[in-house]
Amino acid sequence: MRLSAKTEYAAMAAVELARRSDAVEPVRIRAICEAQGVPARFLVHILLQMKAAGIVASTRGAAGGYRLARPPETITLDDIRRAVDGPGDAAAPVTAALARRSRTAAVLAAAWHEAAEAESEALSGVTLADLAGRCRSATDAMYYI
Repeated sequence: MRLSAKTEYAAMAAVELARRSDAVEPVRIRAICEAQGVPARFLVHILLQMKAAGIVASTRGAAGGYRLARPPETITLDDIRRAVDGPGDAAAPVTAALARRSRTAAVLAAAWHEAAEAESEALSGVTLADLAGRCRSATDAMYYI
């Protein structure tokens, strides 16, 4: 499975927002960058895309920042990927073009489509609440000497 850097950064930011979803104040971009190591120059654009998709909401002003627009239980990794990268085509442009003339290309295009659907279904099964919970479990299990 290939993911763009934008999708990875978007998912990291979204999980950070999910981890802080109980906070009274919105989360500043700087806090997300420091917590996750995401470059600020990319994060600004990514958050705007996620805002347009209804995943995050922003608050302007001195106390402004971002928060999830919906409960973390309702936002999936597939939602995030689609918000920043779009739905994507299941078949490569060459395969799709050849599928009209070649039976082999048509069969391959169908196989690519099935794989893309399975990938989307798998990503739809993972919510931000799931991931935030896993993050909490991982930090709860740590101990220091």
